[in-house]
Order: sequence, then C-alpha cells, then structure tokens
Amino acid sequence: MRRLFSTFADGSPGAGLLLMRLAAGIDLVLHAVMALLGGPPMGPALLHASAAVLGILLLAGLWTPIAAALAAFHALWHVFSSGHPWQWIMMATLCAALALIGPGAWSLDARLFGWKRLEIPDRKRQTPPPL
Repeated sequence: MRRLFSTFADGSPGAGLLLMRLAAGIDLVLHAVMALLGGPPMGPALLHASAAVLGILLLAGLWTPIAAALAAFHALWHVFSSGHPWQWIMMATLCAALALIGPGAWSLDARLFGWKRLEIPDRKRQTPPPL
C-alpha cells in the first residue's frame, strides 16, 4: 500500500479526503440499498451488493485505492446504462480522485499501513552488563 501513496494527508487536506470518502461511500451504499429493496433480478442484485460493499470500504477507508478504482468502474458502467449519466460521471470522477490521492490520515488504511514510529533505545545510556 505504501507504494501507492507516500503519506497520509492530515489536517485540512485529510478532512477533505474524509469528506470525499464519506460522500462517495454514502452515495454508493444508498443507491445499492434502494436498488436492492426494489427487488431486481439476480444479476443486477449482485452488482448492487458489490457496490454496497465498495461503499462500506470507502466509508471505513479500508483498501481505499482498490475500492475507489472499482467504484469508479462501477459508476462508469452506470454512465452508459442509466438514463441520467451526470450523477454517475460525478461519482466516477470522485472515486478516481480517491483512488489516485489516497484515503487520508483518518482511515483504516492509515492505521494499518501508515508510518510507524519506532523508539530505539540509546546504547550510551544503558548500563553495561556485569561480567
């Protein structure tokens, strides 16, 4: 994961990334739940269920580059298959930006794969072992 983005933005850029993840995740989950409650056939139901899982991953900030890239492809599929493409163009753009930028500091990715601080004891201050 560290190869995909070097740092996890914190402060106001991290808050912006959090808002982007929340907007994309909530929208994906809401559309999937509304579509699943409508009772589609089995093929689209699996597609909507996978969109709900991608939305939950974006909300948590877990595997964000992969989940956002898959969500962008999902949104692009809707651009060509639905009657109102502008909403899905916006979703595809938002998810592509998340895939390229990363999740930010307030995510599970940052907790699991972020930089760790190691405390190295000073050897000069330690007392030598007795002989």
